[in-house]
Amino acid sequence: MIKLATLFLLLLETCNLLGNNINKEYTLWYNRPAFNRGGDFNYPVARGYPYDEDWERWSLPIGNGSMGACIFGRTDIERIQLSEKTLGNKGPYQLGGFTNFAEIYIDVNHNYSKNYKRTLNLNEAISTVNYQHENVEYTREYFANYPSQIIAVKLKADKSGMISFTLRPTIPYLKPFDKEQNGRSGHVQVLPGLITITGNIQYYDLDYEAQIKIVNYNGTLTCKNENKQNGIIEVSNADSVVLYITAATSYQLKESVFLRPNAEKFKGNVHPHSLITKRIKEAVDKGYEFLRKEHIADYQYFFNRVDIQLTDKIPTIPTDKLLSQYRSGKHDTYLEELFFQYGRYLLIASSRVGSLPPNLQGVWTQYDFSPWSGGYWHNVNVQMNYWHVFNTNLSELFNPYMEYNEAFRKAGVQKAIDYITRHNPTALNPINEENGWTIGTGATAFNIEAPGGHSGPGTGGFTTKLFWDYYDFTRDTQLLKEHVYPALLGISKFLSKTLKEQPDGTLLVDPSFSPEQKHNKQYYRTKGCIFDQSMILETYQDLLKAAKILNSRDPFLKTVKEQIGKLDAIKIGESGQIKEFREETKYGEIGEYTHRHISHLCAMYPGATINNNTPEWMKAAIITLNKRGDKSTGWAMAHRQNLWARAKNGNKAYQLYQNILLRGTSENLWGVHPPFQIDANFGATAGVAEMLLQSHEGYIEPLAALPDTWNKGNFKGLMARGNFQISANWENGRATCLSILSNKGEICRLKHAGLSKAKITDNQGNNVKFKSINNHIIEFKTQKGKIYQVKL
Repeated sequence: MIKLATLFLLLLETCNLLGNNINKEYTLWYNRPAFNRGGDFNYPVARGYPYDEDWERWSLPIGNGSMGACIFGRTDIERIQLSEKTLGNKGPYQLGGFTNFAEIYIDVNHNYSKNYKRTLNLNEAISTVNYQHENVEYTREYFANYPSQIIAVKLKADKSGMISFTLRPTIPYLKPFDKEQNGRSGHVQVLPGLITITGNIQYYDLDYEAQIKIVNYNGTLTCKNENKQNGIIEVSNADSVVLYITAATSYQLKESVFLRPNAEKFKGNVHPHSLITKRIKEAVDKGYEFLRKEHIADYQYFFNRVDIQLTDKIPTIPTDKLLSQYRSGKHDTYLEELFFQYGRYLLIASSRVGSLPPNLQGVWTQYDFSPWSGGYWHNVNVQMNYWHVFNTNLSELFNPYMEYNEAFRKAGVQKAIDYITRHNPTALNPINEENGWTIGTGATAFNIEAPGGHSGPGTGGFTTKLFWDYYDFTRDTQLLKEHVYPALLGISKFLSKTLKEQPDGTLLVDPSFSPEQKHNKQYYRTKGCIFDQSMILETYQDLLKAAKILNSRDPFLKTVKEQIGKLDAIKIGESGQIKEFREETKYGEIGEYTHRHISHLCAMYPGATINNNTPEWMKAAIITLNKRGDKSTGWAMAHRQNLWARAKNGNKAYQLYQNILLRGTSENLWGVHPPFQIDANFGATAGVAEMLLQSHEGYIEPLAALPDTWNKGNFKGLMARGNFQISANWENGRATCLSILSNKGEICRLKHAGLSKAKITDNQGNNVKFKSINNHIIEFKTQKGKIYQVKL
């Protein structure tokens, strides 16, 4: 095993030499521990859910895709809150919910009167705590290793024999099994140097286990089993101690999860004990230093791909003070860079191959019932989680959602049959698969919903936009054939059967809902709202492009070609607005005037039907954006930021980005809805990338929506459609040099002011001929693997 791990480490280090190196340190840091103002489980209720202010605002998250831990950095009683994405309970919506795995307490009993500092370094994905107590300097280090699936914690001091503490994990929210099916069993077992936490979730008959291995250097360990729910290990007078932590459940992602009754979803699955035991043994065999190097190499393979430099200055004040100053009008550009890279960090920490995709809370929850179940909400939230995955050079990290989607696909076929039977029975095909598949708003690791209630069937097309973008950014035809095309074809078959012909010949979705919009205090049901119609249009367009590339002869394509011209997907009203509902005349007649969702502009972003090549629609979209307003919840401001970027209004996009920092962010830089939702982090990061680089209009446009504030800077490694990796330097708001790595060898079409006078050379110093489309757009042939320098 050591030889294989060493080979893996060397491979990653070699890959790193081929990528970009981040030139600046990005660190969240604080000069005090996270607060502990309300005890550990005595929380007030906010918006119907318990609200742990200390956890949501002040803890620092680490994660490796499957597991997440929140670090509080306390010196009296350290708290490490442990999550694992497959641990779920009954939850509030009958779909199941994401729940807290364990609380790990370390009774240190120190004060921190001198030189306290806790950090989360984004360059290495390592959190630290440093302080002095009675003339001894103490250090704790935490990281979540993906290759070995281990969370590691090291405690050390600058003097021998000074590490003493009591380790006491607890299982939160234990409940007796009862007829409500909401019980949770669990017990803690202590053996010499090892604590095992094991139990069962009644609703799913889901087994879970975590182990904590304690490796001490000198000193003594004392084990105490107090009762079935409590066990401790006391460490005395050690030089240093390492904790190896891992957790898993009997969950396996496969079709049966979404097809079987709740109590039988995991019947026959292997208990996680053997897996957990194996992970712990291998981690101990590797040792802390190896695991640390392995972790950094693996993490930086992704993180180091993109660098953005908007300022040379690194502030010397803690992150919470930096945020406070930002809110008082002192806008530090470093914070804007930090928040961008934090979004990339959080995705790497919560979306890795072999794990479930990030949910509403990523991979972190301390609650029994996470807000909104901690689910995958398909009317914007789960899509936003991945809006930055392609353009910030993290494409592989979309695989967890793709695998999740394909696992629920068979259940989605049954949902499609049920939906068509209820709403358009004459369109039902006797061959089940010919009805396609669907997904509604609600979904979790355990169940999915059909469309309806408050969001129409366009949610499925909204979802498969991600699949098409995966292909469009990578141009991987194998990916297109095996994953993207089947997704588009299946959802299109379903969507085609939601359409009903109207007297004027148009085909409209019936019933139709613009996500979560209410009129007269009820969700508004209609025909052919713009969200549903435009998402079908986007899906059909993507399907036809995919079919052409693959030379598909599927007979269903004839139906698509017949229907696509009858969708009448974009409508302009008397206020000059993009209508949300076909029957509205003036803006705001139906629904909430400043509603958080702005679903009728999804064809502008993340879609591309509304663009600068459709100026009348773009003008109407801008009117809609202005009327909808900027003030909203965290993720909704992020959507607006991306929309303003697509409108090429960098200053407005920047204003929305600022608003997220001003009103939608906690001191630990987690986005808030409120409460905490990770989609605002991800959406804002996507928005910054969209401001700096766009490629949806048939050409690559660096600095497409550059705000005046960012008049000088550079970026490296952002991705454009066609699998081009782009870097740029600019001054006074205009590019001075572009670097383009062509990963597929396709024709490169560029847009920027003055490009017709540019000089292009390849990485061998040869001049490259190009064709001028006009003064600002050029195109040239590329070769796979070559880098092209464009000097303006």
